[in-house]
Amino acid sequence: MASKSPQLLRSYGYDLLLGSIAAFYVFAVPYTKVEESFNIQAMHDILYHRHRLENYDHLEFPGVVPRTFIGALIVSILASPIVVVINLLQLSKIYAIISVRLVLGCVVLSTLRFFRIQVRHKFGHQVEAFFVILTALQFHMLFYCTRALPNILALAVVNMGYAYWFRGNFYTALNCLVYATVVFRCDMLLLLCPLALELLLTKSISLWGAIKYCIGPALLSIGFTIMVDSIMWKRILWPEFEVFWFNSVLNRSSEWGTHSFHWYFTSALPRSLLAAYPLFLLGVLIDRRVLIFVLPVFSFILLYSKLPHKELRFIISSVPMLNLSAAVAANRIYNNRKKTLWKFLNLFMLGLFFISLGCTIVFFLASYDNYPSGNALKDLHQIGHLNNTNELWVHIDTFSAMNGISRFCENDSPWRYSKEEGIPLEEFCRRNFTYLVSEQFAVDGFKCLHYVSGFSRVRLQSSLPPIILVKEPKLYIHGNTKIKDIMQINWAGCS
Repeated sequence: MASKSPQLLRSYGYDLLLGSIAAFYVFAVPYTKVEESFNIQAMHDILYHRHRLENYDHLEFPGVVPRTFIGALIVSILASPIVVVINLLQLSKIYAIISVRLVLGCVVLSTLRFFRIQVRHKFGHQVEAFFVILTALQFHMLFYCTRALPNILALAVVNMGYAYWFRGNFYTALNCLVYATVVFRCDMLLLLCPLALELLLTKSISLWGAIKYCIGPALLSIGFTIMVDSIMWKRILWPEFEVFWFNSVLNRSSEWGTHSFHWYFTSALPRSLLAAYPLFLLGVLIDRRVLIFVLPVFSFILLYSKLPHKELRFIISSVPMLNLSAAVAANRIYNNRKKTLWKFLNLFMLGLFFISLGCTIVFFLASYDNYPSGNALKDLHQIGHLNNTNELWVHIDTFSAMNGISRFCENDSPWRYSKEEGIPLEEFCRRNFTYLVSEQFAVDGFKCLHYVSGFSRVRLQSSLPPIILVKEPKLYIHGNTKIKDIMQINWAGCS
């Protein structure tokens, strides 16, 4: 038994490290944002409403473009035994959202493990170790890997594609990217095309072979997503084609904000890679083997930069490969650390590691306070229960629904919830809502009972600590003034 423990640690120690960090993020920040809304609500509805499609959230709030249910179905099936136990124990549904997010994280990290093992086979154990260190010191990869974003579902498949590419199974690698493109994120086409072109130019594959081995899986993937999603959406559709048409052909995504061409290189990559950013550039220069793997990924980012609307999560699939290049550079620096010039580079690298750790802590603390409505609804459930009423009707405004509240945050009877949009402020006093969770400080007919602060900005100062995270009130809980029992509760107040 004692001899098995070191063997298990050698085999799964890296996974335990990365998984523990990701799990810590889940338990510390269990709530979700609007970008995750579709998949999170879909997982809730699959687990709790099952075949009763008329109760599903997406039919009432379909969003701007439809998304596939396939990822939500897979995660829900894997998480269902845990959720059954949660229901039997009559625990809050917040434990269910933690469960589905942990399951999603396990899926993503297992595919990252598959890729990491190929890194070890091709570059050695030390490069693998530095790959893990760099990933652990980065905030965004492990924070995002449990978040139900289409980009993260695609990342799981892309990681497998990277691994098969390293193994020399080129057609399988292409089919992974084809599946990710067709089902989860149409923008993976920008990664698929450069990789396919490189494999053709290096004669790793043939054009006829690509057609022969990839057309069939592509058609099957299209048929599968059309079949599943047409049932779930109650109309014939291919979700990612509609997303492609909306974002690329109509260029409607720019309505959600735009950034300059260089934004990914000057903002998103420095924040997501941290210490790995300068190291990945060095890795390309000092090891010729790395260039052939980084070039398609770099082309993917370059092509994506042409689209005006940019977000860090759009290029999250590039991070594992860029971390590989950085790990190769870190390994070379470490192995030559006794030489004069390399000694300074080694000290510089260690400094970068500590800076990365500091930045990750700051990012986490900011994110911890960046889901105010989830905390507001939790406070309301704890404080706002009334004994002399059959129903507690809560209205959740648009801002609240986008910043932490999902159906997993809702309680059973006597609580009831409304996300009705477009209600004028003067209309609320004529409604029968018990409570409002709102970004508005004052609403006629309601008294402000409680507020929740959220992250606002970072402030630098000359004294210690050098960085201050500034918080300000983001959300308010209002109680109906016609219900006297509400006013008898000891609320914190809004002043």
